[in-house]
Amino acid sequence: MTLNELKYIVAVARARHFGRAAEACFISQPTLSVAVRKLETELGVELFERRQGEVTVTPVGEQVVAQAQRVLEGAGAIREIVEHGRDQLVAPLRIGAIYTIGPYLFPHLINELAERAPKMPLIIEEDYTHILAEKLKQGEVDAILISLPFEEHGILTLPLYEESFVALIPSSHALNEKKYLSMEDISNEKVLLLGSGHCFRDQVLEVCPDCIRKRNLAERTTMADLEGSSLETIRYMVASGMGVTILPCSAAGADRFSQRLVSIKRFADTSPSRQVALAWRKSFPRPQAIDVLCAAVHASKLSCIKQLK
Repeated sequence: MTLNELKYIVAVARARHFGRAAEACFISQPTLSVAVRKLETELGVELFERRQGEVTVTPVGEQVVAQAQRVLEGAGAIREIVEHGRDQLVAPLRIGAIYTIGPYLFPHLINELAERAPKMPLIIEEDYTHILAEKLKQGEVDAILISLPFEEHGILTLPLYEESFVALIPSSHALNEKKYLSMEDISNEKVLLLGSGHCFRDQVLEVCPDCIRKRNLAERTTMADLEGSSLETIRYMVASGMGVTILPCSAAGADRFSQRLVSIKRFADTSPSRQVALAWRKSFPRPQAIDVLCAAVHASKLSCIKQLK
């Protein structure tokens, strides 16, 4: 049994296809197939059920692949320790963030990290929460920035800050006559939302279920017309007069549009909000990197947020 063989079975389990797994491992498919079969023979069990064009993991294979992943993570930790000695801030840090956090936090965070850990550049990616969670568990990223609630086995989370939700409306809209808005005010309008899969969409609908139930769609206006793939897209749609929306305050972008195009309105009484947290594996061997990352987030100059100690 070798580390390469363990790497191959993990790749096959992820891809559910020998050809794609071989490409991911940068080897030929016959080489990978032979290595996997050799390991199965050595263990005396079938790890995969092979059918034409489809591969599934057997029950015992699921357990073996999970253990193989842990072994590979441990081997990777050994390499990091040997390569970087005791300095945990002398290597890239792979960090992921959900789409509604990354574009607004990273510009501030990178500047702060450059001062605190100049030899620790960030490798950044953005994705949905469930995809980032899987990559974190598989060791493909070191830490992720997500919105709470978030619970995964073997993962630590630390709340970093809380930010309120605000309404964004066209400057010519009649709601500008009000100083503060209610959810009923918003739900009676064409509410622009992120598409399915974004956790922020779910958070908006949690505080404003009527935002989708009471949509009064104009003729020729479809559900897709009132959804955007990103908060940036939605802000542009509001600026063009397409409708109104609810955004986390860090994404409202008061400085990015002329006041003649959009207005930011706060909600009356208790404003809805979300908590942003950092998550990382319990086994991650660079706790100092996590500490520096948290300190950099707290020092980032995001307006309208409340830091959580």
